Order: sequence, then C-alpha cells, then structure tokens
Amino acid sequence: MIKSTKVTLKFSNTSKLKSITDFIEEYHRVTSQFVDLLWPLDKVPSLLPKELTSQISTWLSARAVQSAGKQASGVVRGTRQKQKQRIYVYEELLEKKKYKQARKLKKHIDKAKISKPNISRVEPELDERFVKQDWNNSTSFDGIITLSSLGNNLKIIIPVKKTKHFNKLLGRGKLKFGVRLSKRFITFNFEIEDPPKKEIGETHGLDIGITNVFTMSNHCCSQKNKHGHDLDSITNILSRKQKGSKAFKKTQEHRDNYINWAFNQIDFSNIKTLRVEDIKYLRFEKKTSRKLSHFTYTKIDEKISSLALDHGVLVEKVNPTYTSQRCSCCGWVRSKNRRGKEFRCVKCGFTCDADLNASFNILADLRPIGRSERLLHKNRKGFYWNEVGKEPIVPFAQKPDGNKIL
Repeated sequence: MIKSTKVTLKFSNTSKLKSITDFIEEYHRVTSQFVDLLWPLDKVPSLLPKELTSQISTWLSARAVQSAGKQASGVVRGTRQKQKQRIYVYEELLEKKKYKQARKLKKHIDKAKISKPNISRVEPELDERFVKQDWNNSTSFDGIITLSSLGNNLKIIIPVKKTKHFNKLLGRGKLKFGVRLSKRFITFNFEIEDPPKKEIGETHGLDIGITNVFTMSNHCCSQKNKHGHDLDSITNILSRKQKGSKAFKKTQEHRDNYINWAFNQIDFSNIKTLRVEDIKYLRFEKKTSRKLSHFTYTKIDEKISSLALDHGVLVEKVNPTYTSQRCSCCGWVRSKNRRGKEFRCVKCGFTCDADLNASFNILADLRPIGRSERLLHKNRKGFYWNEVGKEPIVPFAQKPDGNKIL
C-alpha cells in the first residue's frame, strides 16, 4: 500500500515560494486546458498524443506538460467512470429482464449530472524525472529537495525537516522518489507492505456520532482533548466562522486533527473485525443546520479504513437503519426509545447511553431491513427486531434496578 505525509515549505525563502507558486499556477492553467480538450472526446487516452500536447502554449517543459496531461486525463476518466458503471449495470438488468430495477436505475442515471471537473485543487505530481532528494546533506535541515526540468530554466531547491509522521512511515516502508507539490506543503509517498489479516481476535461494533465521534461495543469511546474540545464543540466553533476565511480553515484543521487524535486512541491489538455503520446520503436533499453541515463523515471513514488497514483489521459495513432506536436488550424498536444521549426502552425499561446501545446493535447479527419496510414507518408504533435465528419476542428483560419485568 502507499502512504503519504506532508512536510511544510515554511523554511523556503520568499523567492523560492514565489517560484513554486508561479509553477503551480501555470501547471493548473495547462491542466485546465487539457481538461477542456479531453472533455468532448468519447475515448480519453491515458497518455496524450503529440496532436493534443502540441495545442498547449506554455513556458513549462515538455515533461511538465506531459505530466499535466496525464493528470488531466486521469481526472476526466475518473469523473466519467461512475456513470459508465451505472450504465453497464442498467444494460445488464435489461438483459436479465429485471425491468423494475432497471427503471429505478435509469431515473438515477438521468438525474445524475456529469459536469466538467474543476481542477483548482489538483496538485502537481512530479516523478523522479523532476525530483532529486538529498537526505545526507551538510546543512541544518534533514533534507534538500531539488526540483528541475520544470521549464524556463527554473530550478527550485527546497529545504525540509522531517516530521514524526514522516519518520514513522520511513521506519515502516520505502520512500518513493516522486512528490506532490502545493503552495504550502510538499507531500512524500511511502510504499509499505500490507499487514496480514488477523486470524485471532474479537469483533466489535462502532457507532459514529457528533458528541462522541465514536463509541464501541467494548465501552471504549472518544474523549475530550487536553484543551477540553470534542467534535461537538469544534463543529460549533466552525459553524460561526465565515467560509473561506483564515479562521475557518484553521478550525477545519483543528477538526481534522481532533478526528485523527481521537481514533488513534483505539487499541486494535485484540480486534479482528470492526463492524461500522455505513452512512450514506447524510445530507442528500435535506435541510440541515449550519453545524451539521460541518460534520465530516468522509474524514472519519477514511481514518477508520486507514487504521484498520495498518493493523490488519477487517472492516464490515452495516446498514445503520434503526440501530439507534432498537433496544439491544429485548429487540424492541420504537422512535420514542431514544431521547438525545439517553436510551430508555419503553417496552422493557432498559437504560443505556444511546451511542453505546447503538454500537451493540451494530455488532449484533440482525436481519436486514429494506427500503420498502422502512417506508411503512413501523418504528412509530414499534416492532421487535431480533438477531437471526432468535425468537422475535423475549419472555422478560432486566431492568436497571435488577427487577424482572414480564
């Protein structure tokens, strides 16, 4: 697997930073022109022919133009790939005469609008033809990175210092020659051997939330950091910042750093399988508060996947439907069971932290509930939803005070 880490460019002087900015801006302009040329084509080549590259007027070197063209091709092909997969499945459904499913998918295909990709966030990816790395220099810096063959006789010498994360990855794998360049950072890539999947260990459920970013069925949950912040307080601060401002970006970094720190506290040594709720369409066609709009499930999912891969843990995605409303003690599902952070079953009286109760349900082997059943809104009146192979109703449940209720 490939892992990456960012190293700051703050040790470069003003002249070098200006040269980096000029190169990146020109690289973006050229990449954007390539996207304009490739977008109308029915078949986009991965390596662009001279007929296309010769249409670009720039001071970048031929190598840099070729690199920009390759990135533009990848962006365009990636944007179209998902829609191609939908069309392929649609045609398969027609062949199998599954017309009802095909009609539903066709509506989704017609609704999905594919627009020309925006490459404003694309960072130049420079391979060993552009990059020379010197980690045994006589300066006070850990490394000297020399960028050349950029065009216009431009040669940029960048001093860098290693970070803890850099050294951690260096101890686990091999540093690759290529880098990714932005106006503030230079990103290094490491090739690391995939750890073997664990043969022995426990299975745990993990619930994702905003007050506690995670709660596990082994009673492990996220805590506030040393400054007294959690994801809830950070998103509150973020909701009051003006989008695009320096304060907004700084708080975004604070949020991402907290997510990384919180999940790094999990002990994976005895975990073989992690069952996680598969959250989709969190805000799709919904009106949400400004605070909830800054809840980033993507970052959380990426962190879980990364940690699981590092520790050889298998991740299983579970449909989260009714997991927060089901009583993990008796199996009774009703919307009134949950009130904020408190879960109290109206049927058996079982009381528990709501997130912990949800993690128990995610861990349980429950029969799937489909969309047609959800549309019946059975959770308003309540119904029993028990594990596969178990009776739909339990004879009694245990109250918090130890008394049995029939």
